[in-house]
Amino acid sequence: METLKEKLVETETSTTIRISGAEAVIHCLLAEGVDLMYGYPGGAIMPVYDALYKFQDKLHHVLTRHEQGATHAAQGYARVSGKVGVAMATSGPGATNLVTGIADAQIDSTPMVCITGQVARHLLGTDAFQETDIIGISTPVTKWSYQVTKAADIPVALAKAFYIARSGRPGPVLIDITKNAQVEEFDFSYKKCTAIRSYKPKPEINPTKIGEAAAIINSAKKPFIVFGQGIILGKAEAELKAFIEKAGIPAASTVLGLSALETDHPLYTGMVGMHGNYAPNLMTNECDVLIALGMRFDDRVTGDLSRYAKQAKVIHFEIDPAEVDKNVKTEIAVLGDVKETLSGILPLIDEKKHETWHQEFKDKRAIEFDKVIKNDLFPEKQKLTMGEVIEKINKRTGGDAIVVSDVGQHQMIACRYAKFNQTKSNVTSGGLGTMGFALPAAIGAKMGAPEREVVAIIGDGGYQMTIQELGTIFQTRVPVKIVVLNNDFLGMVRQWQQLFFDRRYASTELINPDFVTIAKGYHIPARRVTERADLDEAIDELIASEEAYFLEVCVEKEDNVFPMIPTGASVTDCRLE
Repeated sequence: METLKEKLVETETSTTIRISGAEAVIHCLLAEGVDLMYGYPGGAIMPVYDALYKFQDKLHHVLTRHEQGATHAAQGYARVSGKVGVAMATSGPGATNLVTGIADAQIDSTPMVCITGQVARHLLGTDAFQETDIIGISTPVTKWSYQVTKAADIPVALAKAFYIARSGRPGPVLIDITKNAQVEEFDFSYKKCTAIRSYKPKPEINPTKIGEAAAIINSAKKPFIVFGQGIILGKAEAELKAFIEKAGIPAASTVLGLSALETDHPLYTGMVGMHGNYAPNLMTNECDVLIALGMRFDDRVTGDLSRYAKQAKVIHFEIDPAEVDKNVKTEIAVLGDVKETLSGILPLIDEKKHETWHQEFKDKRAIEFDKVIKNDLFPEKQKLTMGEVIEKINKRTGGDAIVVSDVGQHQMIACRYAKFNQTKSNVTSGGLGTMGFALPAAIGAKMGAPEREVVAIIGDGGYQMTIQELGTIFQTRVPVKIVVLNNDFLGMVRQWQQLFFDRRYASTELINPDFVTIAKGYHIPARRVTERADLDEAIDELIASEEAYFLEVCVEKEDNVFPMIPTGASVTDCRLE
C-alpha cells in the first residue's frame, strides 16, 4: 500500500531544519503564500498558536468570536481574493463548529484549508476530553480530510491539502493534527505538491466535442446561455464576454454566477432560479439550444426536472465530470477548464445577432418590470421595501461594491437588484443556504479586497446567528458596512407560510433587540431608519464612513419576493404575484 508521501509528486525542495510539528505548520502556511488566517485557539491546537506567536509579522491571525465565523470569514476572503482561505480551531467542539462553514464551502466550491487540533495519538479512541472523530464527521463535506499523528507527515499533508483545495473544482480540505505531532521535533523541509496519482483535477479537453458543440450553436435559432460560478473560479470572464458577444446569445446567471458578467451588459437577461427573472426562466423552456457554462443544474434553477428544457439540445461546459448528466441529460458535454474550452470554441462560432429572439426576452422583461420591479424599486406603499434600499445603495456605490448577502428574502432581493460592474462582487451562501453567513464573510471579503467597498446585506434573523462577530470587527477595525433589513420575521419562511400554509406563521415572528444599541456597544457607529425621507441621508452616511458602520432599515413586514417558482413546479410556472 502506498504511503501518503509516495502518492505525491513534489517540487521546490527547501533547506532542512529541525523544528517542532507546530512550527512546521506555520512554515508550511508561509510556503503556500498564506499571510492571513482565521481561527479560535484551544488546548489541542495550543502548540500551533504558540508557534504562530513568533511569526505575527508574517502571518496575521484574526481571532473570530466563534469557529463558524472563522470558516465563513475564510470563505469570504477566498471568494474575493481568489486565494485559499485558512481557518484553524481546536479539537472537539472547536472542530465541530467548523463543519457548517466547511459544508458551505464544499457545495459552493470555495477553496479552504481547515486545520484542527486533536488529542494525542495514544488517547485516540478513548473518549478523551474534547476528542471528536472530526475526520469521520467532515469526510462527506470535504474534498479531502486527513489525520496527522506524527510530525514528519505534516509537510506532506499540508502540501497535498493546498493542492487539492485550489485545483480543479475548488473546495475545502481538513487536516487534523494530534497534539503529540505538534510537539515532536523532526527534520523539516517543504515541497509543494503539483500532482497526485489518481487525482485528475482538470479533465483532458476533447477537440471533437468542441467542434460538435460549435456546430449545434451555429445552427441554433433560439440559443440561450446560463452561466454559473465556474466562470469566476476559472477566471473566464473575458472569454464568456467574447463568446456571447460574437454569438449574439442572450445570457443569464445563476446566483453564484452573478458578477461574472456586468449586470448592465446588453446581452445579460438576468438571473435564473426560484426567485430569478421572469424572462430567462420562461425562455429556458423556449430555447432550442441551452448552453450551460460552469453551473451544476441545481434544483433551485431547474424546478421540476421532468419539465426542464425538454425541447432543447443541452451543451454543458464543465470541469467536474460528476456534474454531467447528473440532473439534466446533455447532448454534448465539453469537459475541461472553462477558460480553455471557451477559448477553444470561440474561433469556431459564427457571428450572429438573434435580434428577434432577444426581443422576446425584452417583452417579458417589460411584463416583470410592470408587475414586480417597479413596485420593489419605486414603491408607492407607505413602508420601505428591501428593493429600494438595494437600489439606493447601487446609486451610491455605482455598482462597484462587493455585496455580501445572508440567506432569505433580503438575499434574493440583493441578488435580483444589486448592480455589479466587476467580477467577484457577489458573495453569498448558495447551495447550503447558511443563515449567519454574511457578517463573518463580509469581514473576510473586506480583508481579501481592502481597496473595495464591502456592503453586507443581512436579515434580522440571520444577523443574530453570528452577531457576536461584531466583536471581531471591533477588534480588527475592519471597515465593513452592515445593512440589516429588518421585517421582524424570518421572512422567507413567512412568505411560504403565507402562500402555502394559509398564513399560519408558526415560529417565524421575531421579537428583536435594539440592534443599534448592540452595535454601539461594540463601538460601531449605528443608525436606524424607519421613514423613506431619511433613507438617502442614512445610506450616504453609511458609504461615506471610513470605519465600520451599522444601518438598520425597518421594512415592510409582509412583503414577498416575486417572481417565484414554487417547489416542484416548472420554470414556466413562474408566479409574478
